[in-house]
Amino acid sequence: MSKRDYYETLGIAKGANADEIKKAYRGKVKELHPDRNSDNPNAEAQFKEVGEAYDVLKDADKKAAYDRYGHAAFEGGMGGGGRPGGMGGQGDFGSAFSDIFDDLFGNMGGQRGGGAHTRAQRGNDLRYNLRVTLEEAYAGLQKTITVPAASACGSCSGTGAEGGSEPQTCPTCSGMGKVRAQQGFFTVERTCPTCNGMGQTIKNPCKECHGAGRVEKEKSLSVNIPAGVETGTRIRLAGEGEAGMRGGPTGDLYIFIEVREHDLFERENNHLFCRVPVSMTTAALGGDIEVPTIDGGRSRVKIPAGSQSGRQMRLKSKGMPALRGGGAGDMFIEMAVETPVNLTSKQKELLREFEDLASDNNPQTSTFFKSVKSFWDSMKS
Repeated sequence: MSKRDYYETLGIAKGANADEIKKAYRGKVKELHPDRNSDNPNAEAQFKEVGEAYDVLKDADKKAAYDRYGHAAFEGGMGGGGRPGGMGGQGDFGSAFSDIFDDLFGNMGGQRGGGAHTRAQRGNDLRYNLRVTLEEAYAGLQKTITVPAASACGSCSGTGAEGGSEPQTCPTCSGMGKVRAQQGFFTVERTCPTCNGMGQTIKNPCKECHGAGRVEKEKSLSVNIPAGVETGTRIRLAGEGEAGMRGGPTGDLYIFIEVREHDLFERENNHLFCRVPVSMTTAALGGDIEVPTIDGGRSRVKIPAGSQSGRQMRLKSKGMPALRGGGAGDMFIEMAVETPVNLTSKQKELLREFEDLASDNNPQTSTFFKSVKSFWDSMKS
């Protein structure tokens, strides 16, 4: 059975130009896609026939050979690597099928399709780790940071071309940014080695950026660190990342906050904890002590008589501010009753005398040893 004429398959005249061929192909793909023609048993074969026709007519050299010799141009190995007439008439169908996505979806994100869309590439996002003190996290601050990044070249305005000249469509991949090669039954797609996937080449590259459209240099940025940040907080600065290739959009800069440990305060969410040593006599008799607060101030705390180590007292709203408003956390004072050291003979004598008089004044000691005695008795029985 003889093959249909490729022009007839696409429904176009023999003298059709590249744009007319592509438009007709896209229309046929939508019309004959097997998913839309489940009731048509010939849809898949017609769909492949359209892909085969387009694969020949979209290529200027193959089209010229077909116009001169017809289907005979590709029989017996003629026609080069594409071989649209071989392999049982399926041809380089992988190539044609890939074009479905190039043509129908290629403009999404500007990463596929012709050279006009592959020319510009978005710059990379950058990360900057910033360490701040707990006091800075409490109050917030304005900080200037220096970021090494690729910026748009001023000499060529980011185009990569010298003297205002325009990049040219890559002759190897015809602006696709990729090339296809037939390997057995499969079509392998690779990044174009001539343009490195850009789809365009620069005949006269800029001397400043060597055709990249961007140069490496440092830039200083003023960053607003809001009050209440904690380790792991991420701040995004849109458009402050790496410049895009050949005029592409700039990436973003992400600042990751790390809050240093503090000598006096421990943080838990928006609450602060401060362990304060208290003398044995103050803990026993009660009294007042002064404690520091994160804002640099002081607060007076009353110690109840008979306080034990580990007892906590709360200072309301003396903690860290909430990052997005809503008040502040609390500050908790934890008592650490301190045992005196390096006692004089007189002090030791007084403490022994006190111990003899205070046998009934240590409730925890009395309770503990009663429990111990009960434990030992139970073990004996």
